[in-house]
Amino acid sequence: MKNRKIKRLVRLAYKQLGKPYKYGAKPYEAPKQFDCSSFVQYLYKRIGIELPRTALKQALIGRILKPVLRNLKPGDLIFIKGGWGHYNPEFPDGIGHVALYVGNGKVVNARGEAKKVVEEEAEEFLKRKDFRIVKRILV
Repeated sequence: MKNRKIKRLVRLAYKQLGKPYKYGAKPYEAPKQFDCSSFVQYLYKRIGIELPRTALKQALIGRILKPVLRNLKPGDLIFIKGGWGHYNPEFPDGIGHVALYVGNGKVVNARGEAKKVVEEEAEEFLKRKDFRIVKRILV
């Protein structure tokens, strides 16, 4: 059952490639446009899992994954500071962006700089901004 959900999640992510990015996109605007956290929220909702709306709140749930690159599995969420950080006591340096790991060393995310949903190398994504945490929702 879990494997089917993960495969569906990855397929849904790839179907969104090229969709426009809009900072602060509302859940009802999906799948026409996304910001990073509404993208992740939309995908997980389609497989029956409700996630919070913001990247910061999404980073507060799930299981922490360490070490990162060796243990990534499709469906894992990678959080970085990003351009606009949101802060709380657990993340005093801020969380500002989230990407979905889709396997084969790739992430898919709604990226503001690209103004659309893109696929990127996970290693490059992690180097681009300040890495914060990886969370596994599907355990």
